[in-house]
Amino acid sequence: MHIYFLQHSPLFGPARMADWLTGLGHSYNHSRLDEGELPPPLANCDALVLLDAFSPPDTTLLKRERKLVDRALKSNKPVLGIGFGAGLIAEALGAIVSPAVQPEIGWQPLTLADDSPFDLPETFEVLLWHRDIFGLPDGCLPLGSTPGGPVQGFAWDAGRVIALQCHLHLTAQATAELCDHDLPATSTGRYVQSRDEILREPKRFDRQAALLDRVMTQWPDGR
Repeated sequence: MHIYFLQHSPLFGPARMADWLTGLGHSYNHSRLDEGELPPPLANCDALVLLDAFSPPDTTLLKRERKLVDRALKSNKPVLGIGFGAGLIAEALGAIVSPAVQPEIGWQPLTLADDSPFDLPETFEVLLWHRDIFGLPDGCLPLGSTPGGPVQGFAWDAGRVIALQCHLHLTAQATAELCDHDLPATSTGRYVQSRDEILREPKRFDRQAALLDRVMTQWPDGR
């Protein structure tokens, strides 16, 4: 299987997902929208991963990306989105994406929804890095909620399409770089943690890696 990553920032890369896919014998390419590259034709890939962003690409690229997402959703190809990418999927499926009243940056406990289709523990800790939220599109099954966000992701079309607010794929090093670039000097919200709080326990990233494995095992073969 050949996967295309649609990347919107050098700081929101594939991280552990690239190793996971390579380990299973999949191949992948990047489409660097943050560097002005165009999204690929859908025929060039077997699956899409839409990565997070600090801000949307320029109008022309965003229009092309939205068209690609629409086509992918109508196809039988797996699609996975994280953060901004998850929002693109939610929007394409009819949900509203809007600024969050309380941004979530740091570690939060996530409670699995009663009707969640994800093979995950009932409660677990996740790394969040978002300032936007989205509703649950019609026909989708929810991932679960955190104290600051009722919709932290969803699955659609029997798991072929997955949207996640949480960054299960990020390593400690990648997160440190995010902190240095994007974290306010002082906390600006109830669910915004300091650099020290976020990086204090390296084992958190190991636990996330195990959760990522469980999600990725359901995708792309979950449909």
